[in-house]
Amino acid sequence: MRKLQLKVTINKNSGFCFGVVEAIKKAEETLKKGEELFCLGQIVHNEAEIRRLEKKGMKTIYHDDFKNLKGATVLFRAHGEPPESYDIVKKNNIHLIDASCPIVTTLQRKVKQAYDNGESIYIFGKHHHPEVIGLIGQTNNSAVVFQSIEELDLDNLPHEITMFSQTTRDKNEYNKIVRLIQQTGTKIKLHNSICGEVANRQPEIKEFCKQFDKVIFIAGAKSSNGKVLYNVCKQSNKNTFFISDVSEIKNTWFLPNETVGVCGATSTPQWLMERTKERLLEL
Repeated sequence: MRKLQLKVTINKNSGFCFGVVEAIKKAEETLKKGEELFCLGQIVHNEAEIRRLEKKGMKTIYHDDFKNLKGATVLFRAHGEPPESYDIVKKNNIHLIDASCPIVTTLQRKVKQAYDNGESIYIFGKHHHPEVIGLIGQTNNSAVVFQSIEELDLDNLPHEITMFSQTTRDKNEYNKIVRLIQQTGTKIKLHNSICGEVANRQPEIKEFCKQFDKVIFIAGAKSSNGKVLYNVCKQSNKNTFFISDVSEIKNTWFLPNETVGVCGATSTPQWLMERTKERLLEL
């Protein structure tokens, strides 16, 4: 069977953000020492990278297991954790490797300060997302979390609110929501808490996708910024295909000699994009 002879280019600006790079670096350094390492929650929302690290010996646990763990080495991932998790660390004599992203910890401090000041806190974010759980933990779980404007009762908002965003949400959507709330007469003490690295990738990846016949976007199924960036790609190039693993690539997506762009989320490892390119060149 004749090969498709695709021309494949990887987007040099895709892949792990700073926070994820640091978390994985800390995990690998610990594993190299031969120490037993537990990670509280998925270290990154990418199933392939989790499997790679678990083969090296990392064990992924969740909060129910964490509560009963004593004297172990535990890594907090980049998403951050609520105050209760730090209380368990002290109580259970756990050796903590804190890989919380500095952007997230700064945001947590701002949320805590607003809560201590008695402000009405609203967070634009994904329900049950680990970063959001860490944020509402700063408010004794009293903050209002909403994923879309439709979840808010605009006619019955407080006279004044303090508004934050999960760091990986879409900046344009956040600004649109702010304008709609302001139109109701509610005053907003606004915090621009969307990560600049994530937001800045959108215009760049939009231009990248325009250059190719087809685009392969790689991200974990649970990646929030993956969904955002995939939608940007799809709007820029309708022939964009979402995959989480190389095995999902189909020959029928392509015609001979087409150009293909490969890109991914801030939670997509470089090695997975390289492997995707290799697979495309084999078709």
